[in-house]
Amino acid sequence: MTSPTHATPEDLARALPHVLAAPKNGAAVDCLCFRPGFNRRTFPDRLTLTRDQGVPGERWMVAPWLKLADGSPDPRIQVSILPRRVMDAVWLDRENTPHPGDTIVCDLDTSHANLPVGTLLQAGTAVLRVSDVFNDGCVKWKVRYGKPAKDWIVAPGHPELRLRGILCSIEADGQVALGDPIRKLG
Repeated sequence: MTSPTHATPEDLARALPHVLAAPKNGAAVDCLCFRPGFNRRTFPDRLTLTRDQGVPGERWMVAPWLKLADGSPDPRIQVSILPRRVMDAVWLDRENTPHPGDTIVCDLDTSHANLPVGTLLQAGTAVLRVSDVFNDGCVKWKVRYGKPAKDWIVAPGHPELRLRGILCSIEADGQVALGDPIRKLG
Protein backbone atom coordinates (compact mmCIF):
# COMPACT_ATOMS: atom_id res chain seq x y z
CA MET A 1 0.00 0.00 0.00
CA THR A 2 1.34 3.43 -0.88
CA SER A 3 0.93 6.66 0.99
CA PRO A 4 -1.29 9.31 -0.63
CA THR A 5 1.86 11.42 -0.79
CA HIS A 6 3.58 8.81 -2.96
CA ALA A 7 3.03 8.10 -6.64
CA THR A 8 1.50 4.72 -7.41
CA PRO A 9 2.97 2.31 -9.95
CA GLU A 10 0.09 3.32 -12.24
CA ASP A 11 0.91 7.03 -11.82
CA LEU A 12 4.53 6.36 -12.74
CA ALA A 13 3.58 4.22 -15.74
CA ARG A 14 1.41 7.09 -17.00
CA ALA A 15 4.26 9.58 -16.41
CA LEU A 16 6.86 7.55 -18.33
CA PRO A 17 5.98 8.75 -21.89
CA HIS A 18 6.19 12.37 -20.68
CA VAL A 19 9.54 11.67 -18.98
CA LEU A 20 10.89 10.03 -22.13
CA ALA A 21 9.83 13.05 -24.25
CA ALA A 22 12.20 15.40 -22.36
CA PRO A 23 14.55 17.55 -24.44
CA LYS A 24 17.74 15.81 -25.59
CA ASN A 25 19.99 18.86 -25.27
CA GLY A 26 20.10 22.47 -24.14
CA ALA A 27 17.88 22.08 -21.06
CA ALA A 28 17.91 25.09 -18.75
CA VAL A 29 18.90 24.57 -15.12
CA ASP A 30 15.66 24.78 -13.09
CA CYS A 31 17.13 24.24 -9.63
CA LEU A 32 20.54 24.11 -7.98
CA CYS A 33 21.02 22.37 -4.64
CA PHE A 34 23.93 22.80 -2.23
CA ARG A 35 24.33 20.14 0.47
CA PRO A 36 26.68 21.24 3.25
CA GLY A 37 25.78 18.25 5.45
CA PHE A 38 23.42 15.32 5.80
CA ASN A 39 19.79 16.35 5.30
CA ARG A 40 20.83 19.99 4.85
CA ARG A 41 20.05 21.84 1.63
CA THR A 42 20.14 25.35 0.30
CA PHE A 43 19.06 26.48 -3.15
CA PRO A 44 21.46 29.11 -4.50
CA ASP A 45 21.21 30.94 -7.81
CA ARG A 46 24.77 29.85 -8.71
CA LEU A 47 27.25 27.11 -7.77
CA THR A 48 30.99 26.82 -8.24
CA LEU A 49 32.15 23.42 -9.54
CA THR A 50 35.79 22.30 -9.28
CA ARG A 51 37.71 19.16 -10.17
CA ASP A 52 39.49 19.12 -6.82
CA GLN A 53 36.64 19.92 -4.43
CA GLY A 54 33.46 19.07 -6.34
CA VAL A 55 31.05 21.72 -5.12
CA PRO A 56 33.29 23.52 -2.58
CA GLY A 57 31.82 23.25 0.91
CA GLU A 58 29.57 20.31 0.12
CA ARG A 59 29.74 17.07 2.05
CA TRP A 60 31.25 15.19 -0.95
CA MET A 61 34.75 16.08 0.32
CA VAL A 62 34.18 14.76 3.85
CA ALA A 63 31.39 12.17 3.61
CA PRO A 64 31.01 10.75 0.10
CA TRP A 65 28.87 7.65 -0.32
CA LEU A 66 31.43 6.27 -2.80
CA LYS A 67 35.20 6.33 -2.19
CA LEU A 68 38.31 5.37 -4.12
CA ALA A 69 40.60 2.59 -2.85
CA ASP A 70 42.72 5.19 -1.00
CA GLY A 71 39.65 6.45 0.88
CA SER A 72 39.34 9.72 -1.03
CA PRO A 73 36.00 10.79 -2.53
CA ASP A 74 35.21 9.21 -5.91
CA PRO A 75 35.10 12.03 -8.49
CA ARG A 76 32.52 10.12 -10.55
CA ILE A 77 29.82 11.26 -8.09
CA GLN A 78 30.73 14.96 -7.76
CA VAL A 79 27.55 16.23 -9.45
CA SER A 80 24.13 14.65 -9.85
CA ILE A 81 21.63 15.75 -12.48
CA LEU A 82 17.98 14.81 -11.98
CA PRO A 83 15.44 15.08 -14.80
CA ARG A 84 12.77 17.63 -13.87
CA ARG A 85 9.97 15.40 -15.19
CA VAL A 86 11.05 12.54 -12.90
CA MET A 87 11.22 14.87 -9.91
CA ASP A 88 7.72 16.14 -10.68
CA ALA A 89 6.41 12.57 -10.99
CA VAL A 90 7.74 11.39 -7.61
CA TRP A 91 8.02 14.44 -5.34
CA LEU A 92 4.35 15.00 -4.57
CA ASP A 93 4.45 16.35 -1.01
CA ARG A 94 6.81 19.30 -1.29
CA GLU A 95 5.90 20.73 2.10
CA ASN A 96 6.68 17.64 4.19
CA THR A 97 9.19 15.73 2.05
CA PRO A 98 12.75 16.95 1.41
CA HIS A 99 14.00 17.94 -2.03
CA PRO A 100 15.87 15.01 -3.65
CA GLY A 101 19.19 16.81 -3.12
CA ASP A 102 20.53 16.57 -6.66
CA THR A 103 23.03 19.28 -7.58
CA ILE A 104 21.18 20.16 -10.80
CA VAL A 105 17.55 19.66 -11.79
CA CYS A 106 16.67 20.34 -15.43
CA ASP A 107 14.25 19.13 -18.09
CA LEU A 108 16.70 16.76 -19.80
CA ASP A 109 16.63 13.22 -21.16
CA THR A 110 19.31 11.52 -19.06
CA SER A 111 18.92 8.11 -20.70
CA HIS A 112 21.98 6.12 -21.69
CA ALA A 113 20.89 6.41 -25.35
CA ASN A 114 20.99 10.21 -25.12
CA LEU A 115 23.93 10.64 -22.74
CA PRO A 116 26.26 7.64 -22.97
CA VAL A 117 28.97 7.17 -20.35
CA GLY A 118 31.76 9.64 -21.06
CA THR A 119 29.55 12.30 -22.67
CA LEU A 120 30.84 15.80 -21.94
CA LEU A 121 28.30 18.38 -20.83
CA GLN A 122 28.70 22.15 -20.69
CA ALA A 123 27.02 23.40 -17.51
CA GLY A 124 27.49 27.15 -17.35
CA THR A 125 31.25 27.61 -17.61
CA ALA A 126 31.99 24.17 -16.11
CA VAL A 127 32.39 20.93 -18.05
CA LEU A 128 31.01 17.66 -16.66
CA ARG A 129 31.57 14.05 -17.77
CA VAL A 130 28.74 11.51 -17.50
CA SER A 131 29.88 8.78 -15.12
CA ASP A 132 29.60 5.02 -15.37
CA VAL A 133 28.15 4.90 -11.82
CA PHE A 134 24.45 4.01 -12.00
CA ASN A 135 22.20 6.07 -9.75
CA ASP A 136 19.73 3.45 -8.55
CA GLY A 137 18.13 5.59 -5.86
CA CYS A 138 19.27 5.20 -2.28
CA VAL A 139 17.16 4.03 0.62
CA LYS A 140 16.29 7.69 1.32
CA TRP A 141 14.70 7.92 -2.15
CA LYS A 142 12.50 4.94 -1.30
CA VAL A 143 11.55 6.32 2.13
CA ARG A 144 10.82 9.83 0.84
CA TYR A 145 9.09 9.06 -2.45
CA GLY A 146 7.80 5.52 -1.88
CA LYS A 147 8.61 1.98 -2.88
CA PRO A 148 6.98 2.38 -6.32
CA ALA A 149 9.38 5.28 -7.09
CA LYS A 150 12.37 3.08 -6.17
CA ASP A 151 11.02 0.08 -8.08
CA TRP A 152 10.36 2.26 -11.15
CA ILE A 153 14.05 3.13 -11.44
CA VAL A 154 15.23 -0.47 -11.50
CA ALA A 155 12.27 -2.15 -13.26
CA PRO A 156 13.16 -4.31 -16.28
CA GLY A 157 14.12 -2.05 -19.16
CA HIS A 158 14.39 1.04 -16.94
CA PRO A 159 18.05 1.12 -15.82
CA GLU A 160 19.16 2.30 -19.27
CA LEU A 161 16.57 5.11 -19.01
CA ARG A 162 18.42 6.43 -15.92
CA LEU A 163 15.21 7.70 -14.37
CA ARG A 164 17.04 8.64 -11.16
CA GLY A 165 19.32 10.83 -13.26
CA ILE A 166 23.03 10.80 -13.90
CA LEU A 167 26.17 11.20 -11.87
CA CYS A 168 29.06 13.22 -13.26
CA SER A 169 32.66 14.14 -12.62
CA ILE A 170 33.80 17.71 -13.05
CA GLU A 171 36.25 17.94 -15.94
CA ALA A 172 36.74 21.72 -16.06
CA ASP A 173 36.19 24.18 -13.23
CA GLY A 174 33.49 26.79 -13.63
CA GLN A 175 30.19 28.09 -12.40
CA VAL A 176 26.64 27.04 -13.19
CA ALA A 177 23.65 29.30 -12.62
CA LEU A 178 19.89 29.00 -12.76
CA GLY A 179 18.78 29.24 -16.38
CA ASP A 180 22.11 28.08 -17.84
CA PRO A 181 21.62 25.45 -20.54
CA ILE A 182 23.09 21.98 -20.10
CA ARG A 183 24.57 21.18 -23.52
CA LYS A 184 26.29 18.15 -24.97
CA LEU A 185 29.80 18.83 -26.24
CA GLY A 186 31.40 17.16 -29.22
